[in-house]
Amino acid sequence: MQIQDLPYPDPGVPDARSGSRFLWWLFRNQLGGQLKALAWGMLHFASVSALPFCVGLAIQAVVDRSGGRLALAGGLMALCCAGNALGDTFLHRAAVTNWITAAARVQQLLARKAALLGSALTRRVAAGEVVAVSTGDVEKIGWFVEAVSRFTAAALTIVLVCVALVVYEPALGLVVILGLPVLALAVLPLLPRATRRADVQREKAGRATELASDTVAGLRVLRGIGGEALFLDRYRDASQEVRHAAVRSARMWSLISAIQVLLPGLLLTAVVWHGVHLAREGTIGVGELVTVYSSVMILTYPLRHFEEIAMAYSFSRPSAKRAARVLALERATDTAGSRAAETPAGDLYDPATGLLAPSGRFTAVVCGDPDTAGRLAERLGGHPSREGTSALLGGVPLDELPLGSARTAVLVQDKDPVLLSGTLRELLDVPASGAVSAGDALAAAQCDDVLAALAQGSLGAEDDPMDARITERGRSLSGGQRQRLALARSLITDPEALVLDEPTSAVDSHTEARIAEGVRALRAGRTTVVFTSSPLLLDRADRTVFLHEGEVAAVGVHRELLRTEPRYRAVVTRETEAETTAREDAAPADRPPTGAPRNGVRGDGAEGATALGDGVPRRDEDVLHRLEEIEETA
Repeated sequence: MQIQDLPYPDPGVPDARSGSRFLWWLFRNQLGGQLKALAWGMLHFASVSALPFCVGLAIQAVVDRSGGRLALAGGLMALCCAGNALGDTFLHRAAVTNWITAAARVQQLLARKAALLGSALTRRVAAGEVVAVSTGDVEKIGWFVEAVSRFTAAALTIVLVCVALVVYEPALGLVVILGLPVLALAVLPLLPRATRRADVQREKAGRATELASDTVAGLRVLRGIGGEALFLDRYRDASQEVRHAAVRSARMWSLISAIQVLLPGLLLTAVVWHGVHLAREGTIGVGELVTVYSSVMILTYPLRHFEEIAMAYSFSRPSAKRAARVLALERATDTAGSRAAETPAGDLYDPATGLLAPSGRFTAVVCGDPDTAGRLAERLGGHPSREGTSALLGGVPLDELPLGSARTAVLVQDKDPVLLSGTLRELLDVPASGAVSAGDALAAAQCDDVLAALAQGSLGAEDDPMDARITERGRSLSGGQRQRLALARSLITDPEALVLDEPTSAVDSHTEARIAEGVRALRAGRTTVVFTSSPLLLDRADRTVFLHEGEVAAVGVHRELLRTEPRYRAVVTRETEAETTAREDAAPADRPPTGAPRNGVRGDGAEGATALGDGVPRRDEDVLHRLEEIEETA
């Protein structure tokens, strides 16, 4: 695999049982690249290590006044230099290729896992850890994978040079053979402590990343409550902990590096001292002494790769462990699908709560617990509960469908949808049935003012707003504008069943009323489920389902439930029991039970939001009268 061939057609099925097994799996899947790097590494290190023999031969030729051997030594030296240049160039090329392709493979695996798990991923693994794995950890894993081949080439070269020294000059070669294992193994007692410090640094860095991610995600809320300074202090403290841990880790690695410099120097001193005595005795010649001395000095270069592989493994092991933990997560279902890859049709039913969304109807769901509503929305999207309960579409369990078929059948838009950067045309270029055009979806989502704002703020988009650019996560747009664009994107897909979780929570009431009518008209004949407590949406639903303590408590239409179900009225109107009791005691006997819409102004500020509520509870007939006025205005 070459860099230009990325991404992989299929990154494979990883061995995620442990970090070490995952690293070994990556190595095996890059065996061709590893062998190529090993071959070029052997050429490079052998050429470098052969230079001392050439130098010794040249010096001995000068001492013996042999022009022929001097010319031979010069030719061999030129050949070694050419081999060194060629091997180093292609070793670097092969090593970088192994690094990048390994990192790309891991990133593809993580992306595939994220797509498989969906929103369940961040509930099972912290968002900051996912970010750390997909960024810094991927790089460290790639570093270890590519370092293995260079280390292997260096180790083989050292063995060959030691054998050559024993054959060339046994007296000094034995000293080198006895000293080199000490050099290679001297740092082993320090590696566990260095590894532990590196693990602590990675753990603290992951926590700091998670804190930064959460802070950025909630920046608007923090500004609203004046909590920026508090979270800034928390992140500053976390950052300082990372710095202290990094310094402690660096101290240990600097000690290991110092030992790697000190011990070869001591070995070199011992070789020179013993060699000088042998030269004085006439046992060896000057050229042989220079050859052995130069060889030992050159061997410090491949020996440095022992330190590198130890460092690479120490840094990549916790990274591989985190990556394996994420990759080991499984969707609680048969991901391959045990049924045919066909899109079912029919009623959408959740056995855990008893929720039934009839086929082709607009069903609104009211739930007082947002967490329960979120879990229910995920089950309706094909993610079973921890108990293994799965929603059914047309009587077919969604977890028995292939993942692609399940997501084609049911689309879930969560309450905080993400807008990717790019043009509006690219944003709306999603897999779709083709039955709903972009214009119809934008109109149903009431995006006219959003298109005008985007066209005004983007160069070259005056003629066609679809060419307007959207910044990362739509940060230049208000909350209501982002919600409406995300809603339009969901409507374009035209799934068999569409599940919307609070799709208009940041939209003003007049726009919300028009959105309700637009969605109802556009989704006519298709199954639509909306989780909401907005009277405007509830009043336009074909049927309303009220969930209490995780089970269906009442089913009907909004106005009927408002009059007959006190618990439903309390959730929708935000009315307390004391307010309900006081109002009922004060109400005439012939007046129906009363209720009020949600209190407070709803909107994102940028859209001139108005609301049904003004902080004062209203009677039921006031609510209905207000709804009729909004209908006429819309």
